[in-house]
Amino acid sequence: MSVWADILRWLHVIGAAVLFGTGAGIAFFMLMAQRTGKPEIVAHVAGTVVVADAIFTATAVIFQPITGALLAREVGWPLSQGWIVLSLLLYAVAGAFWLPVVWIQMRMRDLAREAARDKVPLPYEEKRLFRIWFACGFPAFGAVLAILWLMVTRPEIGLWP
Repeated sequence: MSVWADILRWLHVIGAAVLFGTGAGIAFFMLMAQRTGKPEIVAHVAGTVVVADAIFTATAVIFQPITGALLAREVGWPLSQGWIVLSLLLYAVAGAFWLPVVWIQMRMRDLAREAARDKVPLPYEEKRLFRIWFACGFPAFGAVLAILWLMVTRPEIGLWP
C-alpha cells in the first residue's frame, strides 16, 4: 500500500473518530445541561454545542466522503461494493437527522438565552425541541455506529447480481 493510501486511511479514521466523539460528547453535555432545568446552563452548553458542531462535526462531514472516495480509488475498492454503498446510504440517513438538529440546537440556545435574560424557566418550546433533538440522535448515532462497523469489517454484501 502506498504512503498516500496510508495518509488517506489515517485522515478517514480521524474524521470518523471526530464524528463519533463529537456526537457522543454533544449528546452527553446537552442531556446533562437539560436535566438541570436552568436556562443559563442550557444556554451556555447549547451555545458551545453549536460552535463544536460548526467546527468539528461540519468539517468531518465534509471531509469524510472526500477521504473515503480518494481512499477507495487509491486501494482499488469500487464504490459499487456493497459495504461502501450501504455506508453511503447510512451516511445520508445520519445527515438527514443531523441537519435539522443543527437548527434545533440553535433555536434551543436562543430560547434558553431569552429565558436566562428574562429570569424565567425554560419555555415549553425549548423542552419540546429537546425531545425532538434527542429522538433524532438515535437513528443518526445508530447509522454512524453501523458505518464504523462496515468500515472496519468491510463485509461482502451482494447488492448486484
